[in-house]
Amino acid sequence: MILHVACRKAWEAARPLGLYEVESLDGEGFIHCCTGEQLAGVLQRYFEGRTDLVLLQIDPERVTSEIRWEAGFPHIYGPLELEAVISAQTLSV
Repeated sequence: MILHVACRKAWEAARPLGLYEVESLDGEGFIHCCTGEQLAGVLQRYFEGRTDLVLLQIDPERVTSEIRWEAGFPHIYGPLELEAVISAQTLSV
């Protein structure tokens, strides 16, 4: 299982399309993800004080885009099909 912290607005826009894409795909070429062990540090470093977040739990076996592990973090190189998202939970940091 890998995780992605999404903005609620981006997640809600993706739901009717069946495909999740974020700005980092255009700028960096991938969607940032993390593991459960990395989540607390990611939230503290990048999302502290945010209340508009959704935590996506992703089954990597269902992701059709390439997943690369770089610097210890999983990155999805392409759009994320919503069929790969096991759950989406509201998250406040």
